[in-house]
Amino acid sequence: MRRREFLGVLGGAAAAWPLAARAQQAGKVPTIGFFGNSGASGGGPWTAAFVQRLRELGWVDGRTIQIEYRWSEGRTESNAEAAADFVRRKVDVIVSFGGATLAMKQATSVIPIVFTVDADPVGRGLVASLARPGGNVTGLSAQSTELVGKRLELMREIVPEFRRLAILANADFFGAAQEIGLVRAAAGKLGVDIVDMPEVRKPENIAPAFAALKGGAQVLYVSGDALTNAAHLRINTLALGARLLAVWPHRLSLEGGGFLSYGVNYDNLHRRAADFVDKILRGAKPGDLPVEQPTKFEMVINTTVAKALGVTVPEPILVRADEVIE
Repeated sequence: MRRREFLGVLGGAAAAWPLAARAQQAGKVPTIGFFGNSGASGGGPWTAAFVQRLRELGWVDGRTIQIEYRWSEGRTESNAEAAADFVRRKVDVIVSFGGATLAMKQATSVIPIVFTVDADPVGRGLVASLARPGGNVTGLSAQSTELVGKRLELMREIVPEFRRLAILANADFFGAAQEIGLVRAAAGKLGVDIVDMPEVRKPENIAPAFAALKGGAQVLYVSGDALTNAAHLRINTLALGARLLAVWPHRLSLEGGGFLSYGVNYDNLHRRAADFVDKILRGAKPGDLPVEQPTKFEMVINTTVAKALGVTVPEPILVRADEVIE
């Protein structure tokens, strides 16, 4: 190993040493229970961002910490299963995504919990307030309701004749009703009609929902959650087959035929979640760490899908995009 690399590793280990030493006296290094709301492959980029930031802070998986991964694969029932498993293993910190955090909190009031993103942590009872969470839960809120309208406005800029919209959401997702309400309100302001789509509650409902879709929708608005995120490839394939421009909240779900995403940068959220974990492992109480709001947003456009569906994306939109998939 080169001297510079050795010193870097030594410095990182030294930064983590106080807690690591205490944990080793107890017979183990600190353990993080990480729960993702998709599959290991789908959540890979977000996990990588989390692990990289931990490394920068001196926590190296397999050396100064141990990370136990669990994945929902789109199954909401896995939330409680993972929570019970983490409690049984007595992990030192739980990192959770979205809707699963409530199951984690119901399973333990002792183990610190950091949520990487949640649309309404106060409304769902995860924290007492954003400034003073209290209890054992804190993390990052994605309360960006204006993003819903912005996505539809972007679609109107790209497709001026955009007049009919279909909405795909998991009816069992806690935030679906609120988001659908916001979508309908934003669509009404733009003079866009909503084309009814059957409810989706499990993966096997997705294909029949597309088959039953009538009314000549031009755009498909997808509400992101564990179910839709895990099924994004199937959803995008079906959307392309129905000649629908699929709009998502984050870039990761554009894979396989999604057209546009606009929302918070989830890589950045997971990096910032690592900062929460670092502070907690060094002695901070989660209830004393204010919930943070997103600061980094991104727009991604898939021009390959645009070409396949005969859509020409205006140059000013392409210039504004953070990434163009070609």
